[in-house]
Order: sequence, then C-alpha cells, then structure tokens
Amino acid sequence: METNELHRGRLIDHLQLVVKDLDKTKRFYSAVFETLGIPMGGEGPGFFWCDELFISSADSPASAGKLTGRTHLAFQAKDRDMVKKFYEVALQSGGQDNGAPGERPYHPGYYAAFVLDPDGNNIEAVFHGPAKKSAESVKITF
Repeated sequence: METNELHRGRLIDHLQLVVKDLDKTKRFYSAVFETLGIPMGGEGPGFFWCDELFISSADSPASAGKLTGRTHLAFQAKDRDMVKKFYEVALQSGGQDNGAPGERPYHPGYYAAFVLDPDGNNIEAVFHGPAKKSAESVKITF
C-alpha cells in the first residue's frame, strides 16, 4: 500500500492497537470514524488505519504477536451533538457504555462521552467548547 498524503497533529505521530477480532473491531471503528467525520485511511494484511491510529490483529506482521493492554483514546468532536452521535453509534456498533454524554469537571466546557470498544479500550469523544483552530490538520504530501 502506498501512502501519498498524511494528516498529522502535533504530539502523536501514530498509535497501534493489537486486537482479538479485527473484523469486529473494524466495524466498530468504521462507524465511530464516520460519525466523527474522519475518513478511513486504508487497510493491509491484518490491519487497518485511520489518521494516526493503526489497528491490527495479533498475527499481523506489524504486531509482536501480543494484544495491547487497556488503552484510553480520545477523539476530537466538533460540537456537543457530535459527541452524542458518537455515543449512540458506538453503542449500536458493539461498544459498551463507559460514561454517557455530559460535561466533565476537567475544565469549563469539557463535554465528552466514553465507550468501551470490543477489546475493552476506553474510547472517548470530546468537545472542548467553542474555540478557533489554526488548522484542521497538518497536511503532508509526498
């Protein structure tokens, strides 16, 4: 698979989750990413990816043959409605409730929802309140 364009943030270049059931996990994340307006990046033998997140099976060449431990990932949402939709879609797509949509005490305006993915990872969608971004993402073209 050839990559011609990437979108990157500032802190994390990429993350990898190694999961038990790749098909089940792909159904979950495909639905979640579509809800958040994030296009799937692609897939290869034993893995798929979206932006900085790579998800693979334990038998893929990219893994060390071991599942990753419980992880917390937080995805950015554009508004409160997107957080609510994330929560609904995640539950309909195999996720389990881990915190319904609502404001959290982390800072004023922090509105988030939490679900457990099929492997028990804590997946969050968060809207930090009204703010201006300097850019949607950093675009890297090869």
